[in-house]
Amino acid sequence: MKIEFSSLSKVLNGEITQLRKETHIENIFIDSRNTVVNTKNLFIAIKGDRHDGHKFIEELYFKGIRNFIVDKEIAVSNFPEANIFKADNSIEALQALAGYKRKKFKGTQISITGSNGKTIVKEWLGKLIESVYSVYRSPRSYNSQVGVPLSLWHLNHYQDYAIIEAGISKVGEMEKLEAIIKPKIGIYTNLGTAHDEGFPSLEEKAHQKAQLFKDSSTIIFCKDFPEISNALHNLPKLEEKEFIGWSFEDNTSNYFVETEERENGTAIRIPFHDQFHIFQVPFKDYASLENITHCLLLLLHEGFPIKIIQNTLNDIRSLNMRLETKKGKNNTYLVDDSYNNDLVGLDTALQFFAQQKQYQKRILILSDLLETGLSPEVLYRQLSERLASEQLDLVIGIGNAIKLLEKTYDGATIFFSDTISFLDYEKENSFREALILIKGARKFSFEYIVQRLEQKIHGTILEIDLNKITHNLNFYRSRLKPNVKTMVMVKAFAYGSSSHEIANWLEFQNVDYLAVAYADEGVVLRQHGIELPIMVMNPDPRSFDLLHQYNLEPELYSESIFKDYASYTKNQKSKLKIHLKLDTGMHRLGFESNEKGLLKELLKQNPQLKVASIFSHLAASDEAIHNGFSAQQAMSFKKSADEIIDFIGYKPLLHLLNSPGISRFPDYQFDMVRLGIGLYGVDPTGIHSNHLKSVSILKTVISQVKKIKKGETIGYARKGYANEDMKTATISIGYADGFNRKFSQGIGKVLINGKLAPVIGNVCMDMTMVDVSNIDCNAGDEVIIFGDNPNISDMASAIDTIPYEILTNISERVKRVFYTE
Repeated sequence: MKIEFSSLSKVLNGEITQLRKETHIENIFIDSRNTVVNTKNLFIAIKGDRHDGHKFIEELYFKGIRNFIVDKEIAVSNFPEANIFKADNSIEALQALAGYKRKKFKGTQISITGSNGKTIVKEWLGKLIESVYSVYRSPRSYNSQVGVPLSLWHLNHYQDYAIIEAGISKVGEMEKLEAIIKPKIGIYTNLGTAHDEGFPSLEEKAHQKAQLFKDSSTIIFCKDFPEISNALHNLPKLEEKEFIGWSFEDNTSNYFVETEERENGTAIRIPFHDQFHIFQVPFKDYASLENITHCLLLLLHEGFPIKIIQNTLNDIRSLNMRLETKKGKNNTYLVDDSYNNDLVGLDTALQFFAQQKQYQKRILILSDLLETGLSPEVLYRQLSERLASEQLDLVIGIGNAIKLLEKTYDGATIFFSDTISFLDYEKENSFREALILIKGARKFSFEYIVQRLEQKIHGTILEIDLNKITHNLNFYRSRLKPNVKTMVMVKAFAYGSSSHEIANWLEFQNVDYLAVAYADEGVVLRQHGIELPIMVMNPDPRSFDLLHQYNLEPELYSESIFKDYASYTKNQKSKLKIHLKLDTGMHRLGFESNEKGLLKELLKQNPQLKVASIFSHLAASDEAIHNGFSAQQAMSFKKSADEIIDFIGYKPLLHLLNSPGISRFPDYQFDMVRLGIGLYGVDPTGIHSNHLKSVSILKTVISQVKKIKKGETIGYARKGYANEDMKTATISIGYADGFNRKFSQGIGKVLINGKLAPVIGNVCMDMTMVDVSNIDCNAGDEVIIFGDNPNISDMASAIDTIPYEILTNISERVKRVFYTE
């Protein structure tokens, strides 16, 4: 199913402008940061809203890439050994290549769309199908205009089924995806509010998504969403389609699905072809029951044996579909992707692994790759070639087949027949100061490796979704004028989220600057490999050595700190960057307007200092009542900055706006903006709250459940009182973790099994008691402190504070887990 470069003109609109060597294309890439250097790989340069892939062609050519698709004129003579195809449109070329691969695929193509649940339905369905057949599923959430074709490229002749997600954000996009996916079977999960802004109505959104199935022969959907049902029944060629429209609510439906809650999950009763089938599933929540019902109906339609379905269902609950980073013991960092192992998933994990910079030493723990359809010799030769492009210090193979890697891979390796053997080895050979990627097939139980290597901290966890960080960053970028740069604040432990992990992700997202409060915060970032420019907002003369040693740029805000730094740098031969802070009304730090003459004299006397930026801070940008004052600050800032620029004879970056300022004052963006709390999903103005995603979930567990008699008291000072017989749960979080003592006595509420439980009595240092009289719960159950419900803004309002304080007060002893899906 490979294609020769010379054949591209038969598949794509455009022409070959240079062909130096015929090549069979093995893989395609659109992101220069993830491109694997191989002379058989193809880079497609795409110009997007924020990045232009054409700018990275020279860099990739220098590294060894020799095949390119472009849609802009480039100097072909600069790349004498390259094959270059000039397409009419690079995205359309990418989609056309994927369509070529799809036409060669002979298996059953399944596609999934909907507002929610697409990824989890895909992964569950893949897990259920692979118990009988070879199945390919698109990696993670590759469901966009570029994600879908990248997914389709990996289709192969030996796969019996392929499961592809498809998502759209505006009218007209689905037709392009349908043309290359061409699904035989479709699943339409549900309809919600995601991307509502791209459609004139809910009905139109349902109609647009339904276009994915215009030529499908079978469509599975939930009739409880009438917009979905109507949209599907308006598709062409209805007489050629089989609709499997099921319902939890309509008992007259041919596919009326009944559920009965049981101790360890739910029994689902599904009618199909005049028979009733009962399955035991390990879920109780509505969303999971909806998702698994779609899967079960597809399996029944395809004739899967009932016993095999049920046996596989027993293992569904433990599927973790997130790629997580977490701290390990002995100063290690773990990248945990232990829920499956195939070539495409491994490639995605290796790309993410390459972005991590916490430590230089890199270790890969990998199991046998199962059900690839390739012979072991071919498979592990391909794996060897892939790993050779990574900077790995050690590859640990677990399984029998992976030992073939030793024949062709030149790097350091150790092999074990099973996971238990490796764990025995690790007892005497612990890893230290290393990055460790853990990637294994389910049968190898790599979760035990993660448990062994993970740093042991108590059960309270702050989960940070890196995809939502990216979403919020890109939302704010979309509000900026062309060429306006972005500085991101990662001070105060990155608003409680852990600075170097967030900074590493932001560097990958190509932000322009980082800012920290103190020099030691910047030092930590540098020690973890962060190379972005870093502004230090509150330098101290005692930290000047660190500023110089770690290439950190100080904010100078007063005569005394300027003179101190000038004296320290007097004998420097190269120019050192500084940032000038002007006080335009905040009255915290900064040169006053009447000190401009003094500032000019200081600059004149110190030519070794180069002004990288001039900035100020809005005092009240989060409140509309102060818009007039903010405008006065902006005018004052511009006047002072222009005067300084005229004096020094060059133009530094100017910046004024913080997160609420970006939302409220687009005319004051100047050259750069400073993004802080908005990155984490909080808009203090409330203007764009519906467009942001909360990136963090703080969760803990129930330690013990108690029955309390009427008249008894709970907690310190006996502040909790049982007005009647009640039940309490003691949860593993207290004010030492950042759960404020002001949440005592019913002020704070936490979510347990879908219901809010108020705090009873006082919050303790390490524990808190909550009233669970009306909640079915047990020790070990998960407790949500904040997330979607309750959200962090609601929590802050309850104790008359701001979300900043809630986030930054989360203790460092709370484990941070970063994940991407």
